[in-house]
Amino acid sequence: MGTKRDYKKEYSEYHSKADQKKNRAGRNKARRTALASGKVKKGDKRDVHHKDGNPRNNNPSNVKVVSRKKNRGAYRFA
Repeated sequence: MGTKRDYKKEYSEYHSKADQKKNRAGRNKARRTALASGKVKKGDKRDVHHKDGNPRNNNPSNVKVVSRKKNRGAYRFA
């Protein structure tokens, strides 16, 4: 198999950084807004996509609900 992930190291080197916390908060806010407006539902396997790739830009013209497969695939779309 491969080596096991070191989650503690991964968090300390990446996820704990201030910029990454702000990006995560932006993605979470976009999801909460979409939930409140009824665009997505819990467990519907859909993601909130930021068209410009900036998770802090939650302007309605920049946010779009897409399938999980499309949003997380290797091909990034605009």
